[in-house]
Amino acid sequence: MTGSGRTIRLRDVAEAAGVSQGTASNVFNRPEVVREEVRERVREAARALGYAGPSPKGRLLRAGKTNAIGVAAAEPLEYFFADPWARRLMTEVARACDARGAGLALVSVAAGQPGWSIESALVDGFLLRCGGRELLVEIAQRRGLPFVALSLDHAEPDVPAVDIDDFGGARLAARHLLGLGHRRLAILGIGLGAAPDRVQPDRVRATRYMNVRERARGYWAALAEAGLPEAEVPILAIRDDGSNVGAALALLFDEPEPPTGLLAMSDKVAMAALGWLAERGLAVPGQVSVMGFDGVPEGARTEPPLSTVEQPFRRIAERAVAAILDGPMPQGREVLPLTLLVRGSTGSAPNGTGA
Repeated sequence: MTGSGRTIRLRDVAEAAGVSQGTASNVFNRPEVVREEVRERVREAARALGYAGPSPKGRLLRAGKTNAIGVAAAEPLEYFFADPWARRLMTEVARACDARGAGLALVSVAAGQPGWSIESALVDGFLLRCGGRELLVEIAQRRGLPFVALSLDHAEPDVPAVDIDDFGGARLAARHLLGLGHRRLAILGIGLGAAPDRVQPDRVRATRYMNVRERARGYWAALAEAGLPEAEVPILAIRDDGSNVGAALALLFDEPEPPTGLLAMSDKVAMAALGWLAERGLAVPGQVSVMGFDGVPEGARTEPPLSTVEQPFRRIAERAVAAILDGPMPQGREVLPLTLLVRGSTGSAPNGTGA
């Protein structure tokens, strides 16, 4: 800016230095092609006029490529640092970006106003942590940049997504406990309400969250293989952060025949259950086996270490990052399998509790 408030532009610097605007542009963007004495003359003119250099935004827009990816979630930015699943996924996304020399930007959706940030972020595309056709997807579609949805709540044929086989992962988890002889099982559900109560299967089937429905369906499929009706396996509504797990588990462990195996729909809930069982003096896995779902790093450090089914975080990140930077984009929802991780929190059913 000049003293009169007029914005100083590159052409003003070029005129003051007695060079063409192209030469002045090269001084700032390709200095190696300009003679040293010309470079100094242009820089001196820029200093005298108070010109800070060309706009990074304008330079990136002219180039048509920023080599950076934006990540947005429906939750506040702190979610990426507070939630174990989000931290693990972001670690792998960061690694995938580092391997390609690409930048990574967390896009704020604070106060429920995501439009300004998604619509203005200087990135080549977005990874969206969202449920389905919701505000984030609609704004990304209007922006016209590539985007990949992660962890969908319901499938959308025209929403490119990289997701996991929730059904297959849950079936693996339940088969593991059943194979250890457990027949008194309970499911620790998420996304089913905040009250720590027992819920009926119809309520689980009616939830809007596809991952919850699919995980329950996977558990039930394994139970059916073992000849156990789904009605005989209680389902508890647990908050996503596991904060009410104690009140919920008390509903079952105060009964004469409590469960010997717990199938948690997330590692966070499973870890909360381990803490409550330890407080009650219940041995894991001697009296109760606990099975998680996700494969977050914290699960390996619990006492005992948590058995779980691990999401393919690295494959998810590499596929999503490659899709944004190079293509091809997923055609609808791409589904990746999970892996069974057997650790110390699961063991054989206590004597007298098997089939």
